[in-house]
Amino acid sequence: MTLQQLEYILAVNRFRHFAKAAEYCRVTQPTLSAMIQKLEEELDTKIFDRSQQPVCPTPIGIRIIEQAQNVLVQANRIKNIIEEEKHSLTGSFTLGILPTIAPYLLPRFFPQLMKKYPQLDIRVIEMKTNDIKKSLQDGEIDAGIVASLAGMEEFLQTSLFYEQFFAYVSREDALSGNTVIRTSDLTNEQLWLLDEGHCFRDQLVRFCQLKTARASQLAYHLGSMETFMRMVESGKGVTFIPELAILQLNETQKELVRPFAIPCPTRQIVMLTNRNFVRLTLLQALTQEIQAAIPREMLAVKPTQVLV
Repeated sequence: MTLQQLEYILAVNRFRHFAKAAEYCRVTQPTLSAMIQKLEEELDTKIFDRSQQPVCPTPIGIRIIEQAQNVLVQANRIKNIIEEEKHSLTGSFTLGILPTIAPYLLPRFFPQLMKKYPQLDIRVIEMKTNDIKKSLQDGEIDAGIVASLAGMEEFLQTSLFYEQFFAYVSREDALSGNTVIRTSDLTNEQLWLLDEGHCFRDQLVRFCQLKTARASQLAYHLGSMETFMRMVESGKGVTFIPELAILQLNETQKELVRPFAIPCPTRQIVMLTNRNFVRLTLLQALTQEIQAAIPREMLAVKPTQVLV
């Protein structure tokens, strides 16, 4: 039994698919399958039921996977202690990030980070907040980039930047003539909202007191902020976008952006880690690279903003 085999069974359990697990582990599918089969033969038991699609662990496989998770967490902690003692910026690092942050933040710092630290193997996974918290607890990821919310006290939060919310309004909408958007303006609007469980959506629903949010969600059930933006551009309704998204818009698209009335709703973006996280040198380097790629005015909350 090897740590590598344990990593493989955890990957299959996560993706419930051998090919996707092999891609994540950066090995061929035959190699991954053969290593897991060898472990099953050594243990004289089946860990996965391959007759089902997606692949599912057997009852005893569930218990083996839970124990494998514990073993790998402890093994990785030993590796991390050594890496931190060396103040190393090498090795593997898995980062979870919200889908409402990833497309706007990653292009700003990630390519430069890879060039600056070529021996650092960072794997990025888009996940919702609750999935990031669970993956941190289970040791499946090393850190997460999220919006700071209540209920995160068990984790260490490293502040990255503050990001304001904006409305994105179609030219045909009645609100198109407004220079600012007030929460009272949104009562009867056709809103394009993310699914429940996205903190971006939940924060705005609370701030705007959108009593019609559930009805809107049922009528317009989609899941992508970029899709909503295209709908608005085609002349349909209103959606909401984060501040970093504006920096990727062309001049025509920027004409659809409307700020909220003061105080403007704002989210604090943080790096979330377990409190026993030991690779502080790497955490500091990553934080510095992100903050260097962010407009300076977004590094502190403004008097005109309110955290939601």
